[in-house]
Amino acid sequence: MAGKKLTVVISQSQSKNPKNKDLEETLAARLLMDGTVEVAVVPHLYDLHAEHTGMLFLKSVPGDLVVLSWLYPRPTRWVLHRQGVRGQEGMTLLEEEVDDDEMGDEAEESPGRGVGMGELPKRKLYCIDLRVSSSVDDYFNEIQRIAKEKSVETVDLMGWIQGSPKPEQLQRYLRTPEAPAAQTNGNGQAPAVEEPEPVKRRWYPVIDYERCTNCLECIDFCLFGVYGVTDSDLILVETQDNCKKGCPACSRVCPENAIIFPGHKTPAIAGAPGEVAGFKIDLSKLFGAENSIDIAVRERDRELVADGRDAVGEEVGLRKRQADKGSKPKDELDDLMDSLDELSL
Repeated sequence: MAGKKLTVVISQSQSKNPKNKDLEETLAARLLMDGTVEVAVVPHLYDLHAEHTGMLFLKSVPGDLVVLSWLYPRPTRWVLHRQGVRGQEGMTLLEEEVDDDEMGDEAEESPGRGVGMGELPKRKLYCIDLRVSSSVDDYFNEIQRIAKEKSVETVDLMGWIQGSPKPEQLQRYLRTPEAPAAQTNGNGQAPAVEEPEPVKRRWYPVIDYERCTNCLECIDFCLFGVYGVTDSDLILVETQDNCKKGCPACSRVCPENAIIFPGHKTPAIAGAPGEVAGFKIDLSKLFGAENSIDIAVRERDRELVADGRDAVGEEVGLRKRQADKGSKPKDELDDLMDSLDELSL
């Protein structure tokens, strides 16, 4: 029966850490028992392919949607966006605290610099990082707050993976201790249980189009056929499985910090909040021997050699960056780099 409930999706951790699993299970069970929202649990969002039942469910939700995942909110939003799960950004009070001084003056301007998200439906999309707190109460209370503010028209959902599971279904999928045992069939045997659709870990770039200016430096730099362009010449991740696992080189050369690798250990590359668009240097390497471009070239050469190809160094893929370098007026970061170059470190 159609109703007016907010849909909440919990995206499971890639890790087998029992604390992560306990948080997911306890939160799902509590939301189910409360009955205020529709609840679904899917595998790790980043690992879902376009036709996975979990992604098909996400695409089927017509109203406001809360997605809790083990990712920063920014990559969560753009992973969903590339699969057609779109909506206006919903504001949540449960966020990682970011020092305003660390965000810099450009941080507020960055969303308006790119090509944009295009036309969005009027529904809201709330992305919450499950790493922000270890307290189930924090997530439960925030979801309750959002639910009270929203009246969302939902439709009949087709099954457990597509929302509103019963307690026994929760048990078979999450192995929740609180859920009752499954009912037996006429022969006194437990009925066959359909296993959740398996996923494998994936590695691919996600484009933040609010920062992307379509400069196409990524497609020039990547030599593995990951990127392509649409009929209107807009950059896109075309063949994501061509990406080399663990290699974030294209993210390092992106002048607007618009390319995200959600699984990378470096917060700036993984899409952490507060990263300034347009950063030309990797501050962690400020006083080291390598800047972000040096690292990117080395990472790409390593993957080329692993593929049985020749390393190309800086001779390929940096043409636009080098050609435009002299024609643009210098900014404060350029002046800073010039000053560092003059120092004997």
